[in-house]
Amino acid sequence: MALNWRVLIILVQAIIVSVKLCEIPEGKIDLIKSLNGELLSATFDASSDANPSVYIGLRLSENHNLKKEDEYFQRLKTSMETISSSRLGIKEGEPKTGLLALQLMAQKVSCDNIDSSVRNRLFTHLKYHLHKEKENIALNGKPLSNYFQYSLGILAMCVNGKLVDRHVVHKLVLAEEQKKLGYGDTISIDTEAMAGIALLCVKRLNNYPRELVLHIKNSVKSIKDKIVESENKDGELGNLYSTPLAVQFFSALGGRKDKDTCSKAIKALMKGMEKGKFSNPMMISQLMPVLFQKSYLDVANVDCDSIINDPLLIPMSPTDDVVVGNEFIHVRLMVEGQNFNELIKVPSRSSLLDILKAAQDQNSMFSFETKNTLYGLFLTTVNNVAGYWQLLKEPNISLLEGIADYRPEDGETIILRL
Repeated sequence: MALNWRVLIILVQAIIVSVKLCEIPEGKIDLIKSLNGELLSATFDASSDANPSVYIGLRLSENHNLKKEDEYFQRLKTSMETISSSRLGIKEGEPKTGLLALQLMAQKVSCDNIDSSVRNRLFTHLKYHLHKEKENIALNGKPLSNYFQYSLGILAMCVNGKLVDRHVVHKLVLAEEQKKLGYGDTISIDTEAMAGIALLCVKRLNNYPRELVLHIKNSVKSIKDKIVESENKDGELGNLYSTPLAVQFFSALGGRKDKDTCSKAIKALMKGMEKGKFSNPMMISQLMPVLFQKSYLDVANVDCDSIINDPLLIPMSPTDDVVVGNEFIHVRLMVEGQNFNELIKVPSRSSLLDILKAAQDQNSMFSFETKNTLYGLFLTTVNNVAGYWQLLKEPNISLLEGIADYRPEDGETIILRL
C-alpha cells in the first residue's frame, strides 16, 4: 500500500510540473513566427550597436535562423570586447548596469566560448557598477540608473551562477518594501516584474541569511499583488508594453493560482500582436520568451544541443512606411511651460519623430535633440532645455510608444512635458 502511495505522489507531481501557467492559445503559430521574423529583421540594422536584448529574445525562441543569429552575436562580441577593455569608472550620468547585464545574459545563451578574460572583465565591470548603484541608493535614496537596470544587473549575475552581494540584494528588497520601484505615486509594472524575476532567481540560489530570504519572499508576494491589481479591463498588466515582463514574472513564479490572470494577459498580447502593436525590437525581445512559455530565468539553462535551425524562418524585409497619395493630417504640438503651441501639417501615417522634424523645419522657435538607446530614440532636449521629456496626448494621456514608433491621428494634440 505504501508503494502505491509513493507512485501516486510521483504521478501528481508529474502532473503539476507539466502544467504550464501562461499557455499560448492554439492556432497562433503563424502569428508568432511572423513576429519572430520581425525581430530577426532587427539584426539588419547596422546604424547602431547590436542590441543584446534582441539576441536574447531570438535565443529564447524555439525557432532559429542560426546563421543570422551567429552573425549578430559576432557584432555583440565586438561590443563586449570594447567595453571589457574600457576603464572601470562610471562617467556621471552614464551608468552601464543594464547594458552590461544584457551582454552577459546574451553571452550565456550564445553557447559561444568567448575569451574567458573578456567574460571575467565584464563580470568585474558589472559588480563595480552594482556596487556604485548600491552606494548611490544609500546616499541619495535611488540608483545611479534606475531600479529596472539595478534589477537586471542582479538577474544577470544570478543566471550566470554568480553570488550577488547580499547588501545589493537587500537594497532591492528595501526599495520594494518602501514602494520606490515606481515614479512618485505611479507603479512601474515592468520595473516591478523585473525586480520580481531577479528576486526569484536569487531566492533559488539559497545562499542568503534566513532573515533576508524571508524579506525576499515577502517582496515577491508584494510584487505579485501589485501586478495582479494592475490588470485593466483588456487583461493587460499595467499596459500592453509592460505585460510581457509581467507574464514572464508569473511564468518564473509558477503555480496555478494566477492562471486566470495570465490567460487574460496572453489574450491581450495576442490581440496586440494581431493589430501590429509590437514593432519596437526591444518590446518584441521582451515578448518573445512569453510566446514560448519562458522567462529570463531560462537564460540559465539554455540547452545548446537541442537548438535546431529552422530553414523556414527568414527575416522580414525591412521596409519604411510609405505614404501613398497626397493625404495630409494636422497635429497640434504643445510644449508645456513654454510659449509654443502650433498646428503642424504632415503626411498621414507620420511618426511623432516626423512631426517634430516638421515642426523644426516650419518654425524657427522650435528645436529638439534625441539620444539613441536600446529602446530607440529618446527625446532629451526641447528648445534648448535638457531633461526628461514626457510625451502625452491631450488631455493627459501618457504615450506608451516612443517618438519613432507612435503615429498620431488627424486632429490629435501632442504635449511635451518636462
